[in-house]
This record gives sequence, C-alpha cells and structure tokens, in this order.
Amino acid sequence: MTHPPVSPIPAVATPPLDETLVQRIEDALPQTQCTRCGYPDCRAYAQAIAQGQAGIHQCPPGGQEGVARLAGLTGLPERPLDTTRGIEAPRAVAVIDETWCIGCTLCLKACPVDCIVGTNKRMHTVIEAQCTGCELCVPVCPVSCIAMAPVSGDRTGWAAWSTEQAGEARARYAFHQMRVQRDKREHDEALLAKAVHKLSDLENQTRHTDPEVIARKRSVIEAAIARARALREPREGSPTDDASAP
Repeated sequence: MTHPPVSPIPAVATPPLDETLVQRIEDALPQTQCTRCGYPDCRAYAQAIAQGQAGIHQCPPGGQEGVARLAGLTGLPERPLDTTRGIEAPRAVAVIDETWCIGCTLCLKACPVDCIVGTNKRMHTVIEAQCTGCELCVPVCPVSCIAMAPVSGDRTGWAAWSTEQAGEARARYAFHQMRVQRDKREHDEALLAKAVHKLSDLENQTRHTDPEVIARKRSVIEAAIARARALREPREGSPTDDASAP
C-alpha cells in the first residue's frame, strides 16, 4: 500500500519581541533572580511572558500581588500562583553556620548578587541587607551549613519586598554578570598567552623528540590559538566593562 507523502510541519513563528512590554514586565518582577519561574533570571522570564511562552503566575517571590501586577500589564486574566514552583512566604535571607563552613566558595559562585563574602578555605558570611533570598546557595553547599532565616514577620510577596530593594538587586545582578564575563575573559586570555608561549618554544616545552609528534602538537596548539582569538574578537555593539559595583 502506497502512502501519500507527508507534508512537513510548518515552523511556528515566534512573535516579534516588544521590548517596551518586556521592560515593563521586568520592572514588575522582584529581581530576586531565584530561577524558580523556570528561567535563568527575571529578564528571561519577562521576555517569555511577553512572547506568550510563560504564564504570569510562575514567580513565588512576587506572590499573588505579583501575579495581579503582571495581569494588569499584559491584559491576561489573573490566576492563582503556581505553587509547584514554590509558595508565597515571608522573605528570608541566607545564614551561614560559620562553625561548619569549609570555605569551598561554591556558594559565592551560586549567588546572583554577590552578597556572600569569603575566599577559598576561609569562612564565608552573608551580607544580609543585600541577600534576595533566592536560595541558590543552599543546595550547592557540600556540608549543608546554609539555612534560610525569615526576616519579614508575617509579610509575604511584595509586602515583604520594596521597589527600591528590587532595583538594587537588579543592579547587583547586572554587576555580577559583568564580573563573571570579565573573569572568564581574563582566564581565557591567560590560557591563550600560555599557549602562545608554549608554541614559540615547542621543542623545549615538550618531552617528545619525534618531529612528527611535535608537528602534530604544533598543529593542535595553533588551531586552539586560532579558535581562542576568533572568540576574543570584540562584537559590534558589545557592552563595555566600565561599570562599577553598586
């Protein structure tokens, strides 16, 4: 039996992004950067809402008032908060049990607003006034020495968080992103410099004496250097690193 040819499924067109709407939605989010909405940060969640790819009820820190704010901005009907992503609760901040902290720095790397102070193999502590309560530091701690302590009494959602605090958290997250990108670039540049140095004196930088083996190593290093330099090329319109920490 001959089957008729199957027509390809047409691709679903993504609606153009309304940047003004995205900005207004992002302004209505608490900027905790907790990822409980299912997106990597508040900006990505705002973009998903604007494109109809996410619901307005996915932000536990914003609580039900946050859902109402988003409903007013988008014209979508208000709906109950999606409790599978977390419940609306009093605001909490991270507290490190300093007697158990081993100085692994994993919590520093997880914090989206750089509010944890410490260094490798030294005790860490949390700057409470800057903590957004995102809880991202809790699961990464290998000795379970981080707990969340409520600080807002019975107040939850936007009643426990202010527009000013959200603005500061957004600024600190922007600086965190810039710092991470800068650190990665500096690390990559150090590796590139090391590779260039090794290539300049490869015969004395390797234990191999076979010319064919050395030639293959040279080819591999040259290719790696070319890739690194291509990735390092500045992109047109890329942001500068002149920002400073808030």
